[in-house]
Amino acid sequence: MKLNKIFASLLIAASAVTFTGCDSFLDIQPVGKVIPTTAAEFRSLITEAYVTVPNDRGLASFRSDEILLDATMSSNDLGSYLDIWRWNDDAPDENTSSFQWRQFYHVLFIANYVIESERLMTDGSTDEIRQMVGEAYMLRAYMHFILANLHAPAYTACDPATTKAIPLKLDSDVEGMLRRDMLSDVYASIVKDLDSAEDYLNVDSWEPGYNYRFTTLSVDALRSRVMLYMGRWDEARKAADRVLAVNSSLSDVSTQLPNVYNSVENILALEQIMTAQYARAFKINRDFFRLYTSSDLRRRAYFNQVTSSNILLIKGGSNTYSCSFRVAEMLLNAAEAACREGQTDDAADYLLTLQRARFSDGGAAKETAVAVMDQDQLLTEILNERARELAFEGHRWFDLRRTTRPRIERTYRGETYVLEQDDPRYSIRIPSEAIAANPGLAD
Repeated sequence: MKLNKIFASLLIAASAVTFTGCDSFLDIQPVGKVIPTTAAEFRSLITEAYVTVPNDRGLASFRSDEILLDATMSSNDLGSYLDIWRWNDDAPDENTSSFQWRQFYHVLFIANYVIESERLMTDGSTDEIRQMVGEAYMLRAYMHFILANLHAPAYTACDPATTKAIPLKLDSDVEGMLRRDMLSDVYASIVKDLDSAEDYLNVDSWEPGYNYRFTTLSVDALRSRVMLYMGRWDEARKAADRVLAVNSSLSDVSTQLPNVYNSVENILALEQIMTAQYARAFKINRDFFRLYTSSDLRRRAYFNQVTSSNILLIKGGSNTYSCSFRVAEMLLNAAEAACREGQTDDAADYLLTLQRARFSDGGAAKETAVAVMDQDQLLTEILNERARELAFEGHRWFDLRRTTRPRIERTYRGETYVLEQDDPRYSIRIPSEAIAANPGLAD
């Protein structure tokens, strides 16, 4: 392995990254261009990987039904996001923001290097070293998972065994050309990495400020999401139940938003989904806003309704809002999984546990409504509750593509744009610059 070449060309000199003001909670000191040997140096290397994780789930939100762009937006913001919002993948404006393919594979390089270096680390305890290797397995699983859900068809909407997805990267070799693996193989690798991470991780929780790092609890949180996306309902529910057995706390949204880094329900504070650049660039889609009734506490907690047509986002705009997994998602994963298996009473219990905490009447009206729902109606309510609860946290686009892939229509300056039912554009193209560097990705 050509270590000097690899580290000189690939390790980002991220030590210049600083956080000030409301962002100072992130206690991150990334490594520069050094070849790590000690456990402390490997911790800095993993920290760099955490810093480098892209916010592409937030960027993908511009394609969902959450967001409104109009002519009142700045020309710079429109240049960056308009073509993503109107699904113009054929000839986007040259200033259109790019999905960060290269950054994902940079994180994967670091994760693989840490996994391969387990026996080379010095000056660290066995538990410390194993914890870092476990975090590397989690990073590898999560990066492959996000890449697959950005750039490949949804697992339940195709034959995964015959559908090309994204390249698996399971070593730190930077010389080989990347080629797309089958979607079934990508998910098999993710599941295998989760099992490996479970064997290695030994830290149950990190104090706020360090809770961007993976823990023992985060394994089942990610496993629950992965199994839900695979349609393996029983396993999704069981994984969510194991998380809820440890932490079932829900935030009081009137005093603390649930996706802040130190909320009682935050399981992993890794991704800042809605960056300041994203949050300033859009308004809330009025049709989406109508999902929230006047008794829904999130209507005011999540949004600032300036006028009937100008609704702005509150729950984003700084990395105070850093959240990848939280308790409410686990309740919703379990509710959906139980409902799809026909366990409607259990599904209703999970759903109402969340709704009692989110409505001014303690969920009384929801209890009455849920009591008379059949299975299909209950599933619709659960999916609507996912939209309301997890809004602007990077879930909506992924949920649309893995469930109904509906027809979406929007208008800008008198022009109408349509994403058709089951449109191929529910999968985002691999960036052209990645294909130019690795022509095999075009196959």
